[in-house]
Amino acid sequence: MTAELALALPAVVLVLALVLVTVAAGAAQLRCVDAARAGARAAAIGEPAAGVRSAAVRVVGEGARVEVHQDGDWVTVTVSTTAPGAWFTGGRLAVSASATAWAEP
Repeated sequence: MTAELALALPAVVLVLALVLVTVAAGAAQLRCVDAARAGARAAAIGEPAAGVRSAAVRVVGEGARVEVHQDGDWVTVTVSTTAPGAWFTGGRLAVSASATAWAEP
């Protein structure tokens, strides 16, 4: 019994770590989506680019990269950050989202 547990325990811990990293990446993706939408809403009501970035960072948290692109009457906000479980993948677990809104006059 002890030998089987000794062999199976590392696999169980690895699967648990993988599940936790996946959940953390999913939560970070949802925060990016919410932040991009908040930034797009702020841009739609006429906020300047600094206000749009501030609204997005307020939702996603510090350390995220927020880009605002205006193309005529349309504004696209792109938010990207590193997921909390990046240590598990060697620091390459990045998530991003974008939202587009029509800038009201």
